[in-house]
Amino acid sequence: MFESLSDRLSGIFDKLTGRGALSENDVNEAMREIRRALIEADVALPIVRSFTDKVRNRAIGAEVVKSVTPGQMVVKIVHDQLVEMLGSEGQPLDLNAPAPVAIMMVGLQGSGKTTTTAKIARRLTQRDKRKVLMASLDTRRPAAQEQLKVLGEQNEIDTLPIIEGQGPVEIANRAMSAAKLGGYDVVMLDTAGRIHIDEPLMVEMADVKSAAQPHEILLVADSLTGQDAVNLAKSFDERVGITGIALTRMDGDGRGGAALSMQAVTGKPVKLIGTGEKSDALEDFHPKRIADRILGMGDIVSLVEKAAEAIDAEQAAKMAKKMQKGHFDLDDLAEQLKQMEKLGGMSGMMGMLPGVGKMKKQIEASNIDDKMFKRQVAIIQSMTPTERSKPELLKASRKKRIAAGSGVQVAEVNKLLKMHRQMADMMKAMGKKKGMLGKLMGGMGGGMPDVDPKQLEEMAKSGQMPGGMELPKGLPGGLGGAGLPPGMPGLPGLGGPKLPGLPGMGKGKKR
Repeated sequence: MFESLSDRLSGIFDKLTGRGALSENDVNEAMREIRRALIEADVALPIVRSFTDKVRNRAIGAEVVKSVTPGQMVVKIVHDQLVEMLGSEGQPLDLNAPAPVAIMMVGLQGSGKTTTTAKIARRLTQRDKRKVLMASLDTRRPAAQEQLKVLGEQNEIDTLPIIEGQGPVEIANRAMSAAKLGGYDVVMLDTAGRIHIDEPLMVEMADVKSAAQPHEILLVADSLTGQDAVNLAKSFDERVGITGIALTRMDGDGRGGAALSMQAVTGKPVKLIGTGEKSDALEDFHPKRIADRILGMGDIVSLVEKAAEAIDAEQAAKMAKKMQKGHFDLDDLAEQLKQMEKLGGMSGMMGMLPGVGKMKKQIEASNIDDKMFKRQVAIIQSMTPTERSKPELLKASRKKRIAAGSGVQVAEVNKLLKMHRQMADMMKAMGKKKGMLGKLMGGMGGGMPDVDPKQLEEMAKSGQMPGGMELPKGLPGGLGGAGLPPGMPGLPGLGGPKLPGLPGMGKGKKR
């Protein structure tokens, strides 16, 4: 979402950091360009003005002009100001209230309220081990209640039984009493939306609020609607009083201005961001990390946290034991590929590594194709269990059958087998050098979730990666594991310093 803004800012900073000394004119010129970049990114005009004024006042001060690297100081000032604009500290959902805690979801129709309700409920159930009940108060949109029920079934979360003919306030009262009787910790109230804000909607929201007494009122806003989302937040806050904002479609190609303006205009924190369609695509909003991503500084902490959630500790421990004995069959490779996909694929992971932003063109040229993971898993799934455990059985006729079964050419099967052979050889060599594998696997044996994000943030600031590795200066030279935290499982093809070792990066035609 912030790609174009990120590109513009890095261009402006490159000009500044290339100079030995900065005059007031240089700073003013840079501020003009930053102002233009923010306006183009759809940030509210009053916010842009106050942002550039604050940066200019600090940048023209003695601390910058006399600094050894004035350009770097300006980058730091812009970074600090961005963090302040986004809300300094991230604020998670507040559940500190007597159970059942009611969370009321409000917003316009089509902004993703129902889906976000299910995402939050899933997260509270799986990550925070809370017992959650979902209730749909949307009696206007056809099948809205049915949609929440289906989402509840898919994610194994209880939903309030639907009773025809009940109004939103009656449903809210029924949900609260059912939650008290059923011993639920949290009640998610998914309210109705409209195409635009109108009086009946606001009256309905106020009635539901007084009936359920929610502890949190979350406004769900579509980040693609730009400035309109900011006006929407203001009106909802004035009439109903919101406690936080959940921004959806942050994985889209919108200009990102809504996300940057929300906190500053309403004074209400952005608490959660939706980063995709799937029910696990929800992240806490961390202003500092978002600022790091916008300024191309990477986001190692989020990557490690993502890995901690996606990587099954038991599975990882089993795999580590197998690898120590030098076993690494095609089932293990399929498992690794699936975990890579969970982490957002190769491009998703690279986007979080510091310094990679500037190498976008080279990365695109090297043809990283995240669909490749799916194709490679499909090839492995077209094999029999015996073939997966003994790849040496795969002769020409079997390869033909597997290629036909997975819808690829035989060359792709060969490429996969070659990659597996290289990885298996590497595992064998490491298994022999005792202690070596332990270092490679880092926290794989279940130690991953113990990584302290604060410590990581400090390391990222000082230019060091977790485990004392230096940040990659340029991608092709530094990808030999240096760009990844030591707790990541052995990632396919990351053994060597050359990019072409990565899956999906072959020179072959894309299908």
